[in-house]
Amino acid sequence: MQAMDNQLNELRSLAAKAENRRTETGIPRVAMVKGKIPEHMLAAVYDPMINVILQGSKSMTVGDRTLRYDPATYFVMSIDLPAVGSVHPAETGEPYLAVSLTLDPTVLSTLFADLPKPASRVDHTPGFSVASMNTDLMDAWVRMLRLMGDPAAIAALAPVYEREIIFRVLQGPLGWMLREIAAPDSAMARVNLAVQWIRQDFAQPIGVERLAERASMSVSAFHRHFKAVTNLSPLQYQKRVRLLQARTLMVTNAKSVMAAAFEVGYESATQFSRDYAKVFGLPPAQDASKIHAQVRAVGGD
Repeated sequence: MQAMDNQLNELRSLAAKAENRRTETGIPRVAMVKGKIPEHMLAAVYDPMINVILQGSKSMTVGDRTLRYDPATYFVMSIDLPAVGSVHPAETGEPYLAVSLTLDPTVLSTLFADLPKPASRVDHTPGFSVASMNTDLMDAWVRMLRLMGDPAAIAALAPVYEREIIFRVLQGPLGWMLREIAAPDSAMARVNLAVQWIRQDFAQPIGVERLAERASMSVSAFHRHFKAVTNLSPLQYQKRVRLLQARTLMVTNAKSVMAAAFEVGYESATQFSRDYAKVFGLPPAQDASKIHAQVRAVGGD
């Protein structure tokens, strides 16, 4: 326990210069974040990643499922998921602090090619979950973040530590997620393809039958697997992506409610406002005004 405490304290020290937004480390695919993050910035389609909580806590909601992450825990997202999050300081007042590794399919497939294939497969399981850190995984992260102080070593050593971090996750309770997403014939990999198709054409009407056909599944099996992995139906997934994009258009691009609604594929501004309020808690115009006020209050742009 003492060893893990020491590792955690070193990781906190190494990540101490992070800002309250995604902060690049100079190490490919590794980022860090610290402090209070506006909640609208935590509502997004998240890329597949391994995220380690160092201080404070974070909650993530996908569909109707909410998970909480505390210090010395990590979560894995194996698939692009529209989620709403919030971060909280430690009970003793220290700011939220976390580091993440975005998953690269090429790195995964190369690593898996060097490992024995698992004996069994997992079905009907979500594409995101949380687990506790162990000393081996923590040690790999410590060595990875130490590279911020030795930039000349990044090119040679970061790929090695990246493979080790992924390998340590593979050995843990969430390792099956990474294996499933990398296996081209697995249900999760097929759902992942459908997710990419939805994201590419989110403003266009989608046909579940067509998605199922492209994923080489029956409609019932496709719907079942999609819901199990993403905690959303295909239509709900598309709706969340549309609403998140519309929010960005209104907040960042100053689009009107009607313009944003139509641009993301809604044919009815009334239906758009109803769906928007259900997800974000306020009608679109009020929500955008609230976000702009929050940004001004903290001196953001």
